[in-house]
Amino acid sequence: MDSASQDINLNSPSKGLLSDTMTDVPVDTGTARTSIPEGLTEAEEEELRSELAKVEEEIVTLRQVLAAKERHCGELKRKLGLTPLDGLKQNLSKSWHDVQVSNAYVKTSEKLGEWNEKVTQSDLYLSANSTLEDWNEKLTHSEAYKKTQETLSQAGQKTSAALSNVGSAISRKLGDMRNSATFKSFEDRVGTIKSKVVGGRENGSDNLPSPTGSSDKPLQDHAPF
Repeated sequence: MDSASQDINLNSPSKGLLSDTMTDVPVDTGTARTSIPEGLTEAEEEELRSELAKVEEEIVTLRQVLAAKERHCGELKRKLGLTPLDGLKQNLSKSWHDVQVSNAYVKTSEKLGEWNEKVTQSDLYLSANSTLEDWNEKLTHSEAYKKTQETLSQAGQKTSAALSNVGSAISRKLGDMRNSATFKSFEDRVGTIKSKVVGGRENGSDNLPSPTGSSDKPLQDHAPF
């Protein structure tokens, strides 16, 4: 069996030893001391290593503090009823504000303004604008445009006149109905019934008038056979 594929026996007397085929491979133990960099004394190297260890320890501490702050922030948002979507909107709004005030955005806006000014002042743009204005003037003064405008105007006038005539006809028809004998007879009957009802209530009786019109005489009982 190949020695590279064998499991390492931790109880073996030769534990930790590499095979002959891997004796030339460098091993980074993490604590192996390297040679002193050029230009540094051994005391300076020790001082820098000590400072590096302190900075790494501070980084670990700051990460722990940041994790605790993030958990506390999540609890506060949950109590306030803020959803992740609200946080996303706030972050997007802040990011967009940061983009707008960034130097790159300001420079880009200025550059676009300069390009727009150059384009609008260029001979090609002025020529195209002038050509469009000429076409617009020719179109508005053409016979086809005038006829179309007159046709639309006449159609609008005819529509307004038709609607006015329909309204007048309806009003006239209602007036004729109110002046007709049938409507007046019906109105008189309604007034008579109303007056009798009001008069009956004033006399202490809520009885409606008889359909036969003989409210003064009581109905006779049918004679027996």
